[in-house]
Parts: sequence; structure tokens; C-alpha cells
Amino acid sequence: MSLPSFPPGFRFGMATSAFQIEGAAELDGKGPSIWDTFTDQRDGIDHYHRYAEDVTHIADAGTHDYRFSFSWPRVVPSGRGPVNKRGLDFYDRLVDELLAKGVRPVPTLYHWDLPQALEDKGGWLNRDTAAALADYTAVLVSRLGDRVHDWITMNEMNVQTLYGYGLSSHAPARNLGLGALPAAHNQLRAHGLATQVLRAFGARSIGVAGQHFPVHPASDDPADVAAAGLFANLTNWTFSDPILRSEYPDDLIRAGLGVDDDTLATDLELISAPLDFYGVNFYEPTMIEAPRAGKDYHGVLEVDVPEGLPFSPVPVPSDERTDFGWAIVPAALTEILGTLRSRYPNLPPIIITENGASFHDAPPGPDGRVHDPRRIAYLDGHLRAVADAIANGVDVRGYYVWSALDNLEWAAGYQERFGLVYVEPGTLARTRKDSWYWYRDLITQERARS
Repeated sequence: MSLPSFPPGFRFGMATSAFQIEGAAELDGKGPSIWDTFTDQRDGIDHYHRYAEDVTHIADAGTHDYRFSFSWPRVVPSGRGPVNKRGLDFYDRLVDELLAKGVRPVPTLYHWDLPQALEDKGGWLNRDTAAALADYTAVLVSRLGDRVHDWITMNEMNVQTLYGYGLSSHAPARNLGLGALPAAHNQLRAHGLATQVLRAFGARSIGVAGQHFPVHPASDDPADVAAAGLFANLTNWTFSDPILRSEYPDDLIRAGLGVDDDTLATDLELISAPLDFYGVNFYEPTMIEAPRAGKDYHGVLEVDVPEGLPFSPVPVPSDERTDFGWAIVPAALTEILGTLRSRYPNLPPIIITENGASFHDAPPGPDGRVHDPRRIAYLDGHLRAVADAIANGVDVRGYYVWSALDNLEWAAGYQERFGLVYVEPGTLARTRKDSWYWYRDLITQERARS
């Protein structure tokens, strides 16, 4: 089968996040994050010491861009106040290593690892946390802005809000239900303030990474349609509408934000400042129905939706699933990209900032290789879905695989392997998987065409 092809100038990347790979949880002055508090699995894969080796794996594939994240408590241990010079020095070295190997750094300011000291003061329920992120942004851009020109403000605010504040499945495990909506608004304000700071320092390209997926009702029953619509508003549009439309999607969500109308209008003006690109993280579609009494909805999604809410997930029909149990439906990526284009006439160019799959890969065999044909098929299908969206008129400029390396999959631990590079438990030895070579060949083809 031939490799998919893309327009000239299309950029291929790999992605990671700080908490999932860095390790060195208590080294060189780093403060604790909410994830250090939530889980004792925080040794990572020692990227902090092995970054040069890891950058070689990224660069040797011909990758244009590397999306990583800064650890806020490594840079500013208490979230506000004294800066940890040794933490900044690490990112200085990482950026220089990437540039020396011809890879463009595309860092994310915030990928869920809030300093615990700020969580102790209310976390994202506290409006002041957004201002703290703006101060932290200034620290980073003033140090690295001479070499880093492309920035992502926030990652998947919907997951942080819904899993960490609405439920208790992720840090900080607040379990507030719809009382988590102020956390959504304050993260959006943080995005707006960070964008403002980055612009003031002359950043060339600014975006945000939002998780998006189609949400379908399980039937034509009006109750199911209404349940799916509410779920879509909460998980998709609560986070993109303020940025791209300067409004929230419905009255229920607006009423839960905890701000008056005048303050909301000012906040939305800040949140909706123009962006240079819009990041889309995609993994699987979702199907929703109105709850049926006595029906067991356990295990349908990565986390369970508690009883008492007006929507329940049902399994998405799919011939294949990842080993994480996620439905493999590449056409759903084409669909959501088309939906975003239709919903937002002013949609900036899109970058797929995360897409990938967990398979429980076996260690290197006698031939020294890690064979992962299912991941290759997954990536091939989803890249073809991106190509279909581009053919349909969606302006997609790049695609980043999640992830460069096997890593700590948040609450799911180390069993779930998303990486193009296999990381051996214990020794932490790195081995390029067959999917790494497949991705390298695709990038080589596209570089030759450009």
C-alpha cells in the first residue's frame, strides 16, 4: 500500500508532555505538582537525563517539529514567586539540542501539572491561577523567546476540567460535577492571558491544543439527541466556542461559570484574541444516550460518567479497538475537522497536535525489533483521514504523533504504550519500533515531494 501524501510544506511532528516523560520528580529544585500528589508513579522515563538521546530518536526520523511541555513546578516551584534557574537551564539545553538537530521546538506552557502550591489555594477554581500562569509565561518567553517562536498555551482543558475537577479520575480529583465549570473558565482566561504575554514578547506563532471528537446520539429518540447535544457542549464547545466565537454554547454552562455578565464580557474578549493556529487532539468518537434506569454504563469510556448526570456513554460500533479499549474510527477525524471548519468561519489553520494509539507492544524480539503493525495501520488510517479533510477544504498544516516515546499514561500507568520508541521497564533502554521506521519513510517521501 502506498503511503498517504500531503500538500507541500506540511509539517510532521512528535509530541510528549513533561510529567509523562521527564522523571526527576524531586531533583534540581522542582516543586510538587498535582500529579505528584495524585500518583506515586512519577519516575517517568528519565527524559530529564536522557533528553539528548531522545532528541536523536526524534530528529533521525526527519521530524519537522517536536511538541513538548514545560513543567510549571520545575520552573516556578510554588507556581508564583522564585524561579528555579536549574529548571530553566534544562529547557534551555533541550531547545538548543533540538535546534542543533534541525527540529523546531513547539512547547506547551501547561499540560495538566499544576503546582500543588496553587492547587492548595484553589487551583483552577481560583481566578488568580490564570494570572499566575501569565507570570510563568513571561519567565519562559523572556528566557527562550529568542529561539522558540511557536507556542501552545494550554492542553486539553476539557480533560483537566472534567476528569480532574468534575470527576476524581485525574488530578486533582475534586469530584465537583458541573461545579467544575469555573475551572474551565479560569483555564480559558489563562490561555487568553498567556496569549497576551506571548504577543507582547513578539512570539511569531501562538495556538492552543483542544481535544475534539464527534458526539453522536445512540438513536433518534429526542432524549438521546438532547443528551448527546449537552455532552458535546460540555466536552467540545465549552472550550472552543469562547476562543473562536467569543461565547459559551448554552445558558446552562454560562450560569455555572460563577461570573457576572460584565466580567464575562471582558473575559471573553481576552479569551478570543486571534490565534495563528488551532491544535486538535483526536483519539476516538463518542456515542451518548439519555440514561436508562438499571443499565450498566461501567467501562464504556476511559473514565466512568457517574449516575445522576443527564447523559450516558454507550460503546461506539467499531471493528477494531486499541488495547486501551478505544474505538478505531479514522473517518471520525475527518468528520470532526469538517465540523470545526463549518462551526467556525474564522478558524485558524489546524495542526493535529496529538493522535496515536496504545498497543501492548512486546519487547524487542530476537531480531532486535519491536513489531507493531496495528499502530502502523492506525497511523496510516488517521493520516489518510487528515488527507481527506484537506481534500474537503479544511486547512490542516501539520500532524504530530502521540507519542515520541512510551511513557506514563497518567492514571493508567505504564501498561499503555503509545510511543514510536519502545522504553524497556527497569533499564529504560530505547528501541525504535517498526512504526518509527514507517513514520520516517513517510516523512522522507514528503520531504522529497516538497
